[in-house]
Amino acid sequence: MLQIRAAKVAWQVNKAKYMTDITQQTTQGVLQLSLNRPQKKNALSQQMYRDLNSALMQAATDPAIKVVLLQGSADCFSAGNDLQDFLGAGELNSQHPTVQFLYILAQFPKPVVAAVAGLAIGIGTTVLLHCDLVYAADNTRFQLPFTQLGLCPEAGSSVLLPNLAGYQRAAQYLLLGEAFNASEAAQMGLVNQVVSSAEVCALALEKALKLAALPADAVQSSKALLKRNVQPLTLETIATELVQFQRLLNGDECQRRIAAFFQR
Repeated sequence: MLQIRAAKVAWQVNKAKYMTDITQQTTQGVLQLSLNRPQKKNALSQQMYRDLNSALMQAATDPAIKVVLLQGSADCFSAGNDLQDFLGAGELNSQHPTVQFLYILAQFPKPVVAAVAGLAIGIGTTVLLHCDLVYAADNTRFQLPFTQLGLCPEAGSSVLLPNLAGYQRAAQYLLLGEAFNASEAAQMGLVNQVVSSAEVCALALEKALKLAALPADAVQSSKALLKRNVQPLTLETIATELVQFQRLLNGDECQRRIAAFFQR
């Protein structure tokens, strides 16, 4: 199991900093991490994962950071993994940036708030299952197309989504890979509130600032209590999913489907 450790890099507070395709800014104890790769619809590269991992590890131990706010743009949260980059990153082991991100986020001790708009595909949806508060724009399109690529669920979603939405609805989204909208996401409990794309980032920041103003020990202790039963199961599930994900990824069917994806 990966443990959260402080990275040995300088942490800059209260000013914006550019890191490849991730921007970060701290406001009154809220660390805003923004996906900023519009030319690729915020598809996550391995370097983006490295930058997110570094930021989250620092935030976990920095007393000045009370809350993390994860967001994309007003028309796109994330189209998922950058498949070409992901395939070139090697085996899904503890050194893989994507794997590290999954474990860091699953164990993150401070509140994580998300602002979602536009596309939220694959990891763009499963990441939300680890967030404490999620605010979505009415133009959000969620989808978990793993089986369509010859793959299986990841990020603990095979246990987190059924726990949240019930087995049948989780099966609809994880087995069929059907898309769903913000209203449906709110009905199942994945999203706290739906607003317009022009309002979603401001609302999420407002809620994050409200959390950051509360006693940090009380908030973090409350999160730990809420997660005490589900977190161990989530970590075990992530490990189990990764074994099956790697096996399927190496298979001929998945390779054919991914090749067809690139030819579209």
